[in-house]
Amino acid sequence: GFGSVYKGVLADSTAIAVKMLDGFSQGEKQFRAEVSSIGITQHVNLVKLIGFSCEGNKRLLVYEYLPYHSLDAHLFQTSVTFLNWKTRYQVALGVARGLAYLHENCREYIIHCDIKPQNILLDASFTPKIADFGMAKFMQRDFSRALTTMRGTIGYLAPEWLSGVAITTKIDVYSYGMVLFEIISGSRNTSEQCSSCDDNDVYFPLLVANGILKGDVQGLVDPKLCGDVNLEEVERVCKIACWCIQDKDSDRPAMGEVVQILEGLREVDVPPLPKILQAVAGSPH
Repeated sequence: GFGSVYKGVLADSTAIAVKMLDGFSQGEKQFRAEVSSIGITQHVNLVKLIGFSCEGNKRLLVYEYLPYHSLDAHLFQTSVTFLNWKTRYQVALGVARGLAYLHENCREYIIHCDIKPQNILLDASFTPKIADFGMAKFMQRDFSRALTTMRGTIGYLAPEWLSGVAITTKIDVYSYGMVLFEIISGSRNTSEQCSSCDDNDVYFPLLVANGILKGDVQGLVDPKLCGDVNLEEVERVCKIACWCIQDKDSDRPAMGEVVQILEGLREVDVPPLPKILQAVAGSPH
């Protein structure tokens, strides 16, 4: 949304992706955010910034080229490589590791602020790389919250954005939870509601929450997987997703905890039903 991306080649034949930012004012803001955040980080699950150019009004960012495009293309389009459950689980784990690094291991905590499938790129081995740090927010270790203007993408925004309170790293956790729902289902989360609709038309996070309570998660997974899944892993991801979208940010897990759960090093309890899902379900409580 901030410019155009071109494929290029360096003198040594290395393929690169070059982002050319549009609009001096907005482009400058994004340019500084990306250089100051991704430029000082190094992690296997973060896209690598190779260099940048700042000449006159032109702002260019040069990244490693990732041939397998973004996660949304694989989940929502039929013309690209289909992701089996094992790959989806590794993508979920890789993104969690990348976010845990940003939130817990950097000199200043970095809140990405726009986690969504379009900003998760895949390399030739389907290793996920978090990209697009143009909205990133820095937070000093001395502070647990930061005031900032609302940013991000509708459908992945944590509820505290709307109330105008100071944010924490937990807004990324919420967005990550919404991405997990889409990894499970292979389709975009939808909020279309009607009295006569079938389960496929109901808000998918609500289906997941009900499936967990009923102890039946097999019917939640992408039908294109044809049942070829690890049900223990599916249940684990479903529970994590519901924990990640809890109403209070303090009730959501830290990304380091999410990594441990996905690695099987930590158990996860059945999460309570978030108020937003209660509202969608028409619950009086």
